[in-house]
Amino acid sequence: MEMRGADVTSIRDFGRGDLEEIFAATDRITDMEPGRRRQLCAGKSLGYLFFEPSTRTRLSFEAAMASVGGTSFGISDKESSSAQKGESLADVVRMMSIYSDAMVLRHSLDGSSRFAAQVSDKPVINGGSGTEEHPTQAIQDLYTMRKVCGKIDGLTIGIVGDLKYGRTVYSLLHGLGNYDVNVYLVSPESLRIRADSVYDIKKKTEYVESDNLNECIDALDVVYVTRVQRERFPDVEEYLKVRGSYVIGADMLKKMKEKAVVMHPLPRVDEIAPEVDSTPAARYFEQARYGMDTRAALLALILGDGDL
Repeated sequence: MEMRGADVTSIRDFGRGDLEEIFAATDRITDMEPGRRRQLCAGKSLGYLFFEPSTRTRLSFEAAMASVGGTSFGISDKESSSAQKGESLADVVRMMSIYSDAMVLRHSLDGSSRFAAQVSDKPVINGGSGTEEHPTQAIQDLYTMRKVCGKIDGLTIGIVGDLKYGRTVYSLLHGLGNYDVNVYLVSPESLRIRADSVYDIKKKTEYVESDNLNECIDALDVVYVTRVQRERFPDVEEYLKVRGSYVIGADMLKKMKEKAVVMHPLPRVDEIAPEVDSTPAARYFEQARYGMDTRAALLALILGDGDL
């Protein structure tokens, strides 16, 4: 895949070789002298259009762009945009493509990023589209596994929590389809992965579904925990029934492999106890740091002069 000028709307557009290219670029950027790193996107601008709340993704992109010498600006919430006046998404995207060299879009509608890529004449990066995907999160998740476990092939990975509404889950599963892994999907029955996604995922990744984390916890190398997303439930009573279904605390750590790690796309609510933070298993803040580095590499590959 030619990265320069490319859109990043779905992890399914990336083969194993593409992912490994991004990982290698991330390694090079991480080791790069700061002055050299700041030349990679010097003079380039990144526009962000966030129609849904975000802390990590937006700040991560801003920090990543600054680290490679570029600038960032944009809309951080729907209320501060002209969408409040009725302006269409197409027109907002067209305007941002005039002002910036690339843009990051987060929107509540499925398909929003692919639509934006059709409208824009500048590269579009999906910062989260509805309930369907969050590709740059999957890239940082895979890179984190590679760094903290030393590999991705051969890992046994448990994805735990909200598998129905969690868009990070779908991108991660599609990304894992490029590797030889064992996957357990652990959730309440009402939060299992959506039936319309099963066929595409199973073409590349076999998995075992369960509602009992204790049945597989001792087999896992990676425990990837997700938040039960209250904002996506049509009925708050249904949310309350499943909230707190799985909590990773000291008791659960004792059942895990000695070198097993706990990951989380963040933000967390109550699914990982604070006592876990100081243990060697806790890798979710390290995961967030890798998000900045992988996004910096991605931006340099898309906007840079090919000198990375």
